[in-house]
Amino acid sequence: MHSEENPSCSTMEIDHQIEDNKSIPIPNSPGKDEEEIISTNTIFSNPLISKIPKSEQETEELLLQAQSSYCLTDARDRKMYRYGRNQLGRSFHLAVISHNWDLAESLLPMADVQTLNHLLCMTLDFIWFLTSRHDLCRITSLIRAIVDGGANDFMRAMLRTAFLASCVSAYQSNLIGSSEDKSFLAQRLQERLKEYNGDDCLKAEASTKVQKFMEWALTCISFHYRRPSSPKQPSDTARLAAPAGESEAQLRLSAFGFFLDLAGENLSGKDFTEAFDAACFPLTLFSSLFDPGWSSGPPAAMIQGLLGLLVEWGADNVNQCFLEASRFGSTELVRILLQIARDNSLDVDVDLALGFASHYCRTSTMECLVEEGNAGSFLGPLMRAAERGCMPVVTWFVQRGCRDMELCLALTGAASAGKIDIASYLLPKVPQNVLATLAVEIIKAAGERTGGGTSFDGVEFLLKSNFLQDPSATYDVADCVATSDDKTVVPDLRDFLRENWSREAFNEGLREGDEHFLNLVRVYERGESEILLADLPNELVLAIGYLELYREVARMDAELLPQKIRGLIVSAVRRFEGGEAAASWGKEELLEVLRRNLPRFFV
Repeated sequence: MHSEENPSCSTMEIDHQIEDNKSIPIPNSPGKDEEEIISTNTIFSNPLISKIPKSEQETEELLLQAQSSYCLTDARDRKMYRYGRNQLGRSFHLAVISHNWDLAESLLPMADVQTLNHLLCMTLDFIWFLTSRHDLCRITSLIRAIVDGGANDFMRAMLRTAFLASCVSAYQSNLIGSSEDKSFLAQRLQERLKEYNGDDCLKAEASTKVQKFMEWALTCISFHYRRPSSPKQPSDTARLAAPAGESEAQLRLSAFGFFLDLAGENLSGKDFTEAFDAACFPLTLFSSLFDPGWSSGPPAAMIQGLLGLLVEWGADNVNQCFLEASRFGSTELVRILLQIARDNSLDVDVDLALGFASHYCRTSTMECLVEEGNAGSFLGPLMRAAERGCMPVVTWFVQRGCRDMELCLALTGAASAGKIDIASYLLPKVPQNVLATLAVEIIKAAGERTGGGTSFDGVEFLLKSNFLQDPSATYDVADCVATSDDKTVVPDLRDFLRENWSREAFNEGLREGDEHFLNLVRVYERGESEILLADLPNELVLAIGYLELYREVARMDAELLPQKIRGLIVSAVRRFEGGEAAASWGKEELLEVLRRNLPRFFV
């Protein structure tokens, strides 16, 4: 938008879209009809000034236009009313930005109630750009005069100015530029809204409306500061946009506090709650742009003071916004809300916030919640991260220090969900005494939480990894679950273990191996093929009989073999060498026997 355009009177409406019991301030599109623009349920109004006056003489000429314009209280014709209102709005805004407070007050008797409400919004917007105590005194006097004249739409004015104040705070921190292009805003909004469930068309519509909302705020800021859009390109005009110091923040908060005192009982707790939400929204929208420590700097003092005032007056959604900020990784806003909660003796659910932050992999926010919010409930977030296969979050929790049982349950969760990389990472970190004590329950739980499905990759990983570091013990646990009559054991898990990991499966493998050898002997001795096995070298005969078994076992990335496969290879090894002792050998010992007896060019 052109740097000379004046948006500080642009009009939009604010709605609240509820998603997952969270509210997001969503602005509605500007009304096309002029009556919609001035209706009391609107938050912003259409541009009244097209250009900034370039000289004092031009300013005076524009200001004097209102003296000859129609008085809105006497206007009978609708067209005349529109013209008079626009002229009055132009003149009033020029008076305010020119600090001509006397002239601004002199224009108020010409306005009707609807226009006074609009002028109240315009005046309240200006407080976030105050730089002197003199202007503070004059603008509070002007606000009082507007209210005394009949302005009564305090909710609209507060909601609009709360949102603008948040954007000003972010802008002063060089987080956003005054000319952020539409594609950048659209991208941020899409990233924010995609986390919510709901119809894609509705989310796209909401994104468009919020984008218009943000464009109004940023252009309004640009109008006041008039600096280059990129903070990376310093210039003389960039000095005008230096972050507000603590004294300026106090001036601005004093003006806002004066407005709240003036509005008094005309504002409800719900109004303050919505304003609190509107103030937090831009800070969560641009959460990834904050530098560490922003919340303790001067630009954040203003927004922290604003939020504190809203809480004092009745905003009751600190915890809700706290959870929302945690969800979207707005770490600096989380710090501010933690401080506000402490200052006002409010409870915020840091453990639930840790769950939100971990679910969306906001590790810097997780650090803040643990270090500054004293969140200590790791089990739930750790298990959910393990089940989702989110390695960065699992690693973060482990490095922070987890209890043995938390690690064990996370391992079970990862195995049940088939997240083999997570299970492989966690397995060495669980003490062996814990695994030995809970071995049966771990296997049962991993199968149960698979949901009764036919895929037991996690269970198989534990067994193949020899998770008890004792082959006999690991096989015994698998057999125990396979032969258990416990009704809590998932039937599919019992069948899976019985077919592959039980003693019965090992014996079945031995029987099949013996039968295979017998068939091989029969073919060797009685074969009627033109090419007889007896005519072939012994090594080649063995390759025909056992090469496929050798290759299958060699391909297995497992410390322990499934019992049925183990029975087959033990049966084969017994025929070559080893005898009954082969039943106690490990995978590599068994393979070595086959390797010695098969042709080298095959193995």
